[in-house]
Amino acid sequence: MALDYQQAADLMNDLQFRGRVKVACLKFADYIAGEASAVAGHVSRIQWARQTFQQPDIMAQTVTPPTVMDPAVMSDGAAVSDTALQTAVEGVVQKMF
Repeated sequence: MALDYQQAADLMNDLQFRGRVKVACLKFADYIAGEASAVAGHVSRIQWARQTFQQPDIMAQTVTPPTVMDPAVMSDGAAVSDTALQTAVEGVVQKMF
């Protein structure tokens, strides 16, 4: 069953969930750090990755609310799989570029 607004708001402030988002951000930042400089938008992407490495908690705080709104997260809440959460986080970050 999909999260209602209160449940979504609570998940946005859940420290364990935010920690999982932080790990997903760091994993994506590591991927970006290893990509070729010819990748479209690489300058913006590498800046985001560097900022994520320097301030992972702040980045997780920024990325968590829109990640909660992802359909997979809204459907499964905190029980969302790591794979689905990674996809959701990467989708959110891609929109930030």
